[in-house]
Amino acid sequence: MLGLDDLQGLFQPRWFCDSVRARRAESRHLLTSCVRLAVLCVLIFCFANIIRAESCFSSPHRRATKRVLPLRFFHFSVFKPPPDLSSLHTADIMDPYVPPEGDARLSSLSKDGLKQKMEKLRQTATSQLALRKVKDHVPDFSTKTFPEKAQEIFIEAHNCLTNFNKQKLHSLVTERCYPEMVRGNRYKTIRWSFVESLEPPRVVHVRCDSIVNRGNLYGQVTVRMHTRQTLAIYDRFGRLMYGGEQVPKDVLEYVVFERYLVNPYGTWRMHGKIVPEWAPPKDPVVKTVMIPGPTLDPSQDQEPWGEEGQNVCGGSGLDMAVPFQ
Repeated sequence: MLGLDDLQGLFQPRWFCDSVRARRAESRHLLTSCVRLAVLCVLIFCFANIIRAESCFSSPHRRATKRVLPLRFFHFSVFKPPPDLSSLHTADIMDPYVPPEGDARLSSLSKDGLKQKMEKLRQTATSQLALRKVKDHVPDFSTKTFPEKAQEIFIEAHNCLTNFNKQKLHSLVTERCYPEMVRGNRYKTIRWSFVESLEPPRVVHVRCDSIVNRGNLYGQVTVRMHTRQTLAIYDRFGRLMYGGEQVPKDVLEYVVFERYLVNPYGTWRMHGKIVPEWAPPKDPVVKTVMIPGPTLDPSQDQEPWGEEGQNVCGGSGLDMAVPFQ
């Protein structure tokens, strides 16, 4: 039987048939190359997803939870683990609470007392609006039960600070509050204890605001605590720098607690303290300084002792640490 090429050759010149065959062979070669390239790309993407899945299965977290991630073919983005929502926090205190001078003991008949009353009403109205937003995400939140829980977090955080339990402390305070608590505590011994609560703690300020977009909501609650505590700080030589373990002091503090409201498994953590302008100054810290020893002469290093057993160097050669006056 005659093929298509033979039939075309009967009616067309020889040179035309040769050019048609050449074009067909070239197009067939090009099509084969494209198919091979497509198959190679599919194999590369499949192999990359398989490697990604094996790395996820081999991680300790995946082995512990026994979760299996489905393979996503033709996924061009690099795999990223989900963010740790519990570590999200704001960089500062939102609309910080301004404690009234004298702890709101001024008479409302005076001009300053009337101004305090109006400012308190304005802050209370704003706090009620923020409290509604907090309850929308945390239904069990209550201003009556939260102060006791906040005081427990406050006591546990300070106990972790004295015991240098960093892992537990990170779960009780935010990343903004952590450097403020541990700054300057290196080579020091801290003795802190909670004696009693002079007044029941109470919520005085509530704020709720969004960061970056309207979906990232953060809640901050300011709690007033009037307690009796003992604090003693010792330097690395065992000398008392501040306070005393046998001397309890009355402390009035305004502590801010924060929570990432979008995360249903989030917890309240210490975010900072508000120090009023009218607060009395703290007692100075007795610092320890080092007095350098005598400078040794290189020529006397071989024979530091004289003929009569006296020290030629003029000193003991040890540095002394004395309190700074």
